[in-house]
This record gives sequence, C-alpha cells and structure tokens, in this order.
Amino acid sequence: MWEKLKDDFYLNFITDDRWKYITDGLQNTLKITFFAVMIGIVLGFLVAMIRSTYENTHKLKILNAICTVYLTIIRGTPVVVQLMIMYFVIFSFHDFGQVFTAILAFGINSGAYVAEIFRSGISSIEKGQFEAGRSLGFNYAQTMWFIIMPQAFKNVVPTLANEFIVLLKETSVAGYIGLQDLTKGGDIIKSRTYSAFMPLLSVAAIYLVMVMVFSHLVKLLERRLRKSER
Repeated sequence: MWEKLKDDFYLNFITDDRWKYITDGLQNTLKITFFAVMIGIVLGFLVAMIRSTYENTHKLKILNAICTVYLTIIRGTPVVVQLMIMYFVIFSFHDFGQVFTAILAFGINSGAYVAEIFRSGISSIEKGQFEAGRSLGFNYAQTMWFIIMPQAFKNVVPTLANEFIVLLKETSVAGYIGLQDLTKGGDIIKSRTYSAFMPLLSVAAIYLVMVMVFSHLVKLLERRLRKSER
C-alpha cells in the first residue's frame, strides 16, 4: 500500500513538476479571495449605511431602492452564474483578465451578504445609543461612525468571518471561466494522470488547513475584542 501511495504521489506531483498546478492555483485562489474580501467589505459597508440611514431617517430613498434591487438580484442568483455573466456577457467586448473578472464577480457577490451582516449588526444596537450620540452633540454620521459602528462590528465579527470562509470556498468555481485556481489545478493533474484520489484529496486538505487557520485567527480577534470591553 505504501509503495502504491508513493508511486501515486510521484506521478501526481513530481513528474513534470505537476505540483506547480497546485501552487499556481493556490496563489490565484488567495489573490481572488483577498481582493474580493476588500471589495465586499467596502461595498457591503456602503450598502448597509444607505439602508440603515433610510430605515432611521427615511432619507436616500433612491439609493435605498437601488441597493434593494442589487441585494435581491445578487442574493437570488447563484455565484457561478454571476461569474459567467460577468466574463462571457458583460466583459465579452474586452478581455480584462480572468483573475480581475473573478475578483470583481466574487467581490460584488460578497458585498450583498456583507451588507446584510452589517445592517443586522447596526439594527442590534439599541435606539438609545443614537439619542446618546445626539446628546453629545454628534450629528447622524458622527453617531454612526463613533458610537454605533464600533459596537455593531463586535457583534458581527463571527458572522462576518463565516462569510469570508464561505467566499474562500466559493472561489473553487472560478474554473468555469477557465481560470486556474486551486480546484482547477487539482483537476488538471487528474486529467493528466487519470488518478483522482491524490490531487483532489490534496486540494481538499489545503482548503481545510486554510479554513482552520482563518478560524483560529478569528477566535484570537474575538478574544481581543472581549478583553477591550472590560
């Protein structure tokens, strides 16, 4: 058995430097995830602020309607379909690159979910906090920034972290537009060696390790946030 595993390992990773399919794919996966998270946070924060402002003050009615349509479309359609529309339809007139397209598609998708996470965090803060901010002489924007958002962020850290873990795993569908991500790298090796066990198991193990590391970092952050409350 050990000899067979050794032979499979050599065939799948050492022969013709096939391990590079995994490392190159991992780089693309991490790059897409990182920049998509950045877009998701910024976009989600803006949408959450617009919707929360409308709920509290009934201002920004048009922007709130646009945000509602955005959330309905993005949350109501599969991310793989959004990715393919972005690449084969919206950007069909010009090749912006598969990585850029994937970053934009996953970032826009993540922003819709992050927006609702932030909005739920803002809604969880007692209305009296707004009144406290006004009594200190803060306007609405200052109250949101200095009083509401710091408390809301602490409340949504676990849910936000879970969204980022989901995003990391969702990038595995990037191969639908021909992009060589981690999953696609394992699939390429499988197609060359006709052996699915070793490359796909390795891909699964790498995803598992990344999720475990990220989850540990989130726990450390939660611990630090709890200490700051004392």
